[in-house]
Amino acid sequence: MLRYVAKTLLWLGGWTAVGSVPSVKKAVIIAAPHTSNWDAVWALIYKVSIGLDIRFFGKHTVFWFPLGQVLAAMGAVPLNRAEPGAAITRAVDEFSRNESFYFGLAPEGTRRWRPYWKSGFYRIAQTANVPVVLGFFDFATKRIGLGPTITLTGNENEDLAEIREFYSNITGRRPENASPVIFSSDE
Repeated sequence: MLRYVAKTLLWLGGWTAVGSVPSVKKAVIIAAPHTSNWDAVWALIYKVSIGLDIRFFGKHTVFWFPLGQVLAAMGAVPLNRAEPGAAITRAVDEFSRNESFYFGLAPEGTRRWRPYWKSGFYRIAQTANVPVVLGFFDFATKRIGLGPTITLTGNENEDLAEIREFYSNITGRRPENASPVIFSSDE
């Protein structure tokens, strides 16, 4: 019933859902470009519509009653951004503890423009030895979904080039806030 409601909401919103639950048992799923609060809303609706059991970090400040309980039921785990290293350790531990586990995050780390993506998703996938699935919100075409699964080579430049190519034609709700697919040299 819930899946039907989610599919109906996507349809009412004018979205075309693309992709399905990944064929691999474990993966980091990134969602980009993350330029609006609406991204999280549509991502949650999409997740329900395809039956994707995914965990993701949410800003700890939004875990107030009753929203916190709803977010936890949807797969959210509170994250205090003041402790970013702990987040990577926590995510990698979950991969080792579970036979099947999907972990989602926005690589920009914020809805505002920044000159680069955070490298956390890459470090989590590399450390946990899992692939990265490219999720997207394309407001220009009203397509939302999961794209290809990328097995990381360990060569950051090559891996990011492949990821950058995929996102080159994807438009966020606020294109001016979209961050380029590069990592900071000091991260």
